[in-house]
Amino acid sequence: MKKLLGLMLGMSLIAAGCSNEAEDTANNTDTEEVAVTDDAGHEVSVPENPERIIGTYLEDDLLTLEETPVVQWTVGEESIQEYLQPEGLEGVPLMPFDLPFEAVTLEEPDLLLLSSSDLADGDKYDSYSKIAPTFVVESGSYDDWRDRLTRVSEVFGKEDLAEEKINEYNSVVENTAADLEEEVGDESAVAVWWTGDSYFISNQDKSSGEVLYNDLGLTAPPLVEELSADNETPWIEASLESLAELEADHIFFIGTDEGDSEAAFSDDVFSNIPAIENGNVYEYTKADSWLYSGYIANSLIVEDVEEALVSN
Repeated sequence: MKKLLGLMLGMSLIAAGCSNEAEDTANNTDTEEVAVTDDAGHEVSVPENPERIIGTYLEDDLLTLEETPVVQWTVGEESIQEYLQPEGLEGVPLMPFDLPFEAVTLEEPDLLLLSSSDLADGDKYDSYSKIAPTFVVESGSYDDWRDRLTRVSEVFGKEDLAEEKINEYNSVVENTAADLEEEVGDESAVAVWWTGDSYFISNQDKSSGEVLYNDLGLTAPPLVEELSADNETPWIEASLESLAELEADHIFFIGTDEGDSEAAFSDDVFSNIPAIENGNVYEYTKADSWLYSGYIANSLIVEDVEEALVSN
């Protein structure tokens, strides 16, 4: 009997040891980290599989990489990235654009991505780092969303997925550009954003202009070339006088609400613009993706352009 009890006790101890070892292994796996250097020069230990991610104004990149953040960027409850709601952000709680420490702390993130070094000025970075590993992505340094997506993918070890998405986009763009060449040739186009009674046109190399001219090969009107020269602003304000001389065959108009284009172009000074004269104004609102840049945003813009200009 004593031998049997001893044997049973020994087996129990072995089983317990194996259980503890398995638990330790699981715990070690959960806490595995990867050291990466962010755009501000900080070396950051990033959890290998973060589950609670905050990355406001980087949501397009995160969703493209199959990562859903726990909160989403907003400037007040009215200003959200509406085009991303059906892509995975619908119902995700809002987070003010300036990332208040208290609000960030309440979300208990295990990874925080800052979309600008301005958010980490002074002691802010140290304060955020005490909440969670904090990685700065200097969005303004990436004129092409492809570069930004690749950078973000490095944080998650998903460079292959980023490359796959970029290749998919490039393939669609190549086919659409060929259709546009056949359909409209060298006709010109411009994106015009009307807000607060002010008019803005997209920079030739940024935002929607990047899609229209660099990706799809549409012709930029002289006004776009003139205002874009040595200008780093994505959307450039244009005067009524300059717009009155706009030589554009097609206008992609972005307003606040449907029907805004009628009010925006009601003045007689616009009547001689070819696009308005010929009824080639295509209207969108802030709910669409024309004011943003990313794999999802730009893919939707390409679809809009194809629908507007390519006959089916």
